Amino acid sequence: MAHIHELIDWTADVFIVHENRVLLRMHEKYHTLLAVGGHIELDEDPVAAAKRECMEEVGLPVHIHSTSDVPESSEKDLRYLEVPDGLNIHYVNGTHQHISVVYFATAEHTNIVPEHPEDTWEWLTKEELEKRTDIRDNIKHYALRALALLGT
Repeated sequence: MAHIHELIDWTADVFIVHENRVLLRMHEKYHTLLAVGGHIELDEDPVAAAKRECMEEVGLPVHIHSTSDVPESSEKDLRYLEVPDGLNIHYVNGTHQHISVVYFATAEHTNIVPEHPEDTWEWLTKEELEKRTDIRDNIKHYALRALALLGT
């Protein structure tokens, strides 16, 4: 999706875990490993955006982890959302900012169907992540936390 605002946008990032591996991709534009994710559309909440991005980018339905209980609401105009595992704000290309709502999730399998067949996706273990020097510190931090929390 195109940017909603010229200076800042909200995004959802999802670190998907399955059997002690976390999914990252080599981003074609930024030449670094990143999680599944993208812009939050005007008509969706962050959890809906996270799930949509997982389906769009890799064809995986996911279960979003919440850092606290998500109660049911009896009020028809109130719905509780899964609490994210992280939040950050960062510059993109030095001129535009993203506020990223970071979720950890699990998937039932590792059979991805990439939106773009040329994308390179990797399922990485904790040991593989720790050895890599080509992963940004914040991405490695979230990926390792997702594995620690959701690994088996």
